[in-house]
Amino acid sequence: MSNDLTDDDYAALADFRFSLREFAAFSEKRAAECGLTPQQHQALLAIRAVPAGTAGVGYVAERLILKPHSATGLVDRLEALGLVTRRWSAHDRRQAQLELTQQAHSILETLSVTHREEILRVRPLLIDLLGKMEL
Repeated sequence: MSNDLTDDDYAALADFRFSLREFAAFSEKRAAECGLTPQQHQALLAIRAVPAGTAGVGYVAERLILKPHSATGLVDRLEALGLVTRRWSAHDRRQAQLELTQQAHSILETLSVTHREEILRVRPLLIDLLGKMEL
């Protein structure tokens, strides 16, 4: 693959990044409509994506690309909102497993349904844009 980029390559990259940003803006708006920040929404989704009781603050930090203290603050805020509970490890009291509350499950289901619909809507466009890029 050559490092020489054509005008079409730049246009495809610009269109692809614009489409990603449009999706991010869509996601941010939907999260706000449910009373969440985008980061809170992403944290809930990360916790939900693994078997119940297996996500800790370190996992949230990793998935959201945060420093551990920032992830701790985020989880603290989710807990204060009644969206997450901590279950402390019997073996290591420094470790807590995170679980979503019923309220969080409900909010996340609403958000996930609308996000899946949006992804299905933009899928042909993204496939077309990816096809325009030389790999």
